[in-house]
Order: sequence, then structure tokens, then C-alpha cells
Amino acid sequence: MTTTKAPAKLRRELSIWEAIGISLALMAPSMAANINPQGIVPSVGRAVPLAFVLATVGVLLVAYTFVRLTRKFNHAGSVYGFVGATLGPRAGVLAGWALAGTYMFYGVVTSMAFGRFAAGLIASWSGSDANDNLAFTLGVVALIPMILLALWPAKYGTRVLLSIESVTVGLILIVTVLVLVHLLGSSGPGHLGVDMSVFKVPSGTPTSELFLGVVFGFLSFAGFEAAATLGEETREPRKQIPRAILGVAIFGGVYFVFVTAVTVMGFGTSDKGLTNFTGSSALVADLGASYVTPWVGDLISIGAMVSAFACMLACCVGSSRLMYALSRDGVGFRALDKVHSGRGTPTNATFAVSLSMLLLLIVGIVALRGGNLNNWIEATGATGATSTLAIFSMSGTIGTLILLVVYILATIGVMRLSRTDSRVSAWDIIIPVLAIIVLGYTLIRNIYPWPTGAGWWAPLITILWLVIGLVWIAVRNRQTVEAGRKLLADEGLAATEPTASSASRAPVT
Repeated sequence: MTTTKAPAKLRRELSIWEAIGISLALMAPSMAANINPQGIVPSVGRAVPLAFVLATVGVLLVAYTFVRLTRKFNHAGSVYGFVGATLGPRAGVLAGWALAGTYMFYGVVTSMAFGRFAAGLIASWSGSDANDNLAFTLGVVALIPMILLALWPAKYGTRVLLSIESVTVGLILIVTVLVLVHLLGSSGPGHLGVDMSVFKVPSGTPTSELFLGVVFGFLSFAGFEAAATLGEETREPRKQIPRAILGVAIFGGVYFVFVTAVTVMGFGTSDKGLTNFTGSSALVADLGASYVTPWVGDLISIGAMVSAFACMLACCVGSSRLMYALSRDGVGFRALDKVHSGRGTPTNATFAVSLSMLLLLIVGIVALRGGNLNNWIEATGATGATSTLAIFSMSGTIGTLILLVVYILATIGVMRLSRTDSRVSAWDIIIPVLAIIVLGYTLIRNIYPWPTGAGWWAPLITILWLVIGLVWIAVRNRQTVEAGRKLLADEGLAATEPTASSASRAPVT
């Protein structure tokens, strides 16, 4: 008698701490605190922490969306499944395409962050100035080990990376507290003190500029919702996944506002202080070196560099899986739907995503050389900026604008889901509406009025990426609809009530 072996399935064996861990790894707080705030200065000057306060409000509103969805569905595809289940297959595919784009652009962001941290370390150890060409080269070279690790299962490696991330975040908090003590006593370099003007926008700054800065706040939080991808592997997912997402969002808000406030004060709110802030290769590391001791700064730089690499790897893995999933379901390119028989990873999709990141890096460095970099500095006011920081800033803006669209689609989806729930409360309507207002206003303010100079590239590329997705969906309309139906059938997302075939995955509200 012959028995048929059941296909392998994801194992439901992860705890809430593993779910929290994946969100922290993708959010990469130690990397973000050391470089992302620099992108806010050209828009709002000293008011960097205020931009993070507004971003925290927006992220908490979005977190409510993911809490509601993950209480209803456990799906490894996150927004691809959530949006497809609530708004239909075309919206689901667009969300998947958009999220893949976000991850690719964020791969460029973290590549440049890695290069800047590494070049800063080399400069610190050699006693020379940080070299921008070296930073770019190191960022590109980092793509090689990224590809190798993305092609192989990183089960044990990610645990090491998460441990380093946790230690670095703890060290950053300790250094930040020590810097704050010096500021309270005006006993640090330059005898600077606590300056609450960091929570006030300089006079004459228009509201649109403030929300240009908020984009980098959202960039710092990006990945907080990643725990949603572990819905099929976490024990008690409808309880633990929402807690993980909300917990990481709250931690991120407190962490980023506190750290950035002390960091800006530590450098100083004067023009000279903000210039040094923008030109720093690693913000908290430089403060640690000047306020505490040089070796502490080096430790933070090493941790931030590893954090940047881990986030770059996660971006590659996430984007390649999305491209593989779209191709496997017939919407993408057939060449990208191949899985390595031994390693179980989508080899072709991984190479395609990695090459796309490299191409974006090369285009960026060519476009922002010489006079074009000066045009970008003039357009954004980023005094002291370099080519690597310009690529970081531009790619981060593009990726975040695309991500805002994904968040809006998910929020509209949860509003539609609420209409089918007989126990819907007023908050189930009010909070998503507020989220759409914050997300929509941030998105609009980054497009209108249309940026001048080199700044117009960010909204243009964002729109082009979304238009390419819409055109592709229209051209492959039949395949898109079929992919959506297959997704709903395979994951049991089509019905909100248990059926004979989906009783084991019946939604719990």
C-alpha cells in the first residue's frame, strides 16, 4: 500500500519574541537613529524630534490597521494577502508590487548607510576624514555578501544579527542618557545645555516642509509591521501578532523621539551644530566619542553598520519573495518563479532584485555627481551633504512615498472589513479615517507643491513605479484576477466565516 506524503507546511512554533524580533530587525533602530534624522534637517532644521512625534502619531494609527487585520487573518504575505482579501485581487497585486519596490529602494538606502558607517570607522581608526568615494564603494561591495546570504537560509545568522541589534540599541540608550546628563549640567563639549526649541519649527517654515521631514520619520519606522508575515508560524497569532506590532510601534516612537531630541541638542541647534549634524557619519556614535569616550563611538558604529547590513539583507529577501510570489501566481515573469531544489530559495528573483539595487545605486551616483549634487544641495538645503547621503535621502524618500500608498490601501481595506463586522465600534471607523488623513496629507505635501531642482526626482519616480504596476495589471488583467482567486483559495482568505475546508483557519475576532 502506497501512502502519499503531505506537502511541507510552515510550522507554528514561534513565540511573540520572535515576532517582535523580525519587526525590530527590519526597523533597524540602531541604524535609523544614526543616519535617518540627517534627512530631516533640510526641511525643518532643529525640529527633527517634532517630525518624529508626528511620524509616531501616523505610525500608531497605521498600527491599528495591522492590529485589526492580523486579528482576522494569518497570512505570510502580509499586505499582499490583506489587501487582496479586502479590496480585491488588483489592489492586492498593486500592494505587493508597491511593497517590493519599497524594499528595493530601502535596499539602496541601507547600502549607503552601511558604506557611510564603514567609511566613518576607517576614518576614525586612521585619523583621516571620511571619504565619500570609499563610502559608496563599500556600500556597493556589501551587495556581494548580501546576495550570498539571501540565497541561503539565514535561520541562525538572523539570530546573531538580532542579538547585535539589541545590544547596540541598549548601548545607544545608555550613551543618550549620559549625553543628556552632560546637557543638564552644561558640562559637555561647548558647554551646550538642554534646548527645547528642538520641538519647535523655525519661524517661517511652511507646513509642507514639516511633512517633507516626516517622511524620514516614517522611513525610520518602516518594517514595524513585519511581524504580520509570521502569522502562519506564530503560536496564538491572532493574539501575539497584534501585540508584537503595537509594542514595536510604541517602542519605536519613544525611542526615536528621545534619541533624536538628545542628539540634536548634543550637536547644537545653531547653524554650525546642524551642519556638523548633517555631516556626521554616525550621529550617536560621534556623540558617544565626544561626550563619553572614543571606543564607545566605535562600538556604536560597528553595531549600526551590522544593523544596516541586516536590514539590507532583509530588504533583498522580502523583495525577492514578493517578486517570486507574483511570478509564481502568473502575474510576474516566469523566469522569477524558480526555487532552488536544495536551498529552497527563489534564486532568480534574488539575483533580479540584487541587480536592480545595484542599477539604482549606479544611476544615483552618476546622476548626483558634480554639479547635479550641488543642485540637489541647493534644492534641499542640505549643507555639507555628500553623494552617498544624497542617494540615501532620495531613495529613502521614494521608498517611503511608495510605502505610504501601501499603508493607505491596507487602511482602506480595514475600513471595508469593519463594514462586514456586526460588532464594529466607533473607533473602528474614526482611527482608520485619521490614519488616511495623516498618510494622505503627508503624501500630498511631498508632491504638491511640486519640488524644484533635483528634489522633483523623488515624487516622479514614485509615481512612475506605481504607474508601471497599474499598467502591468491592466495588461495582465486575466492573470491578475486569477492570481487573486488563487491567493484567496490557497490561504482561506475568501470567507470570513468557517467552512468545511477552512475550519482550521477560521478567522477569530
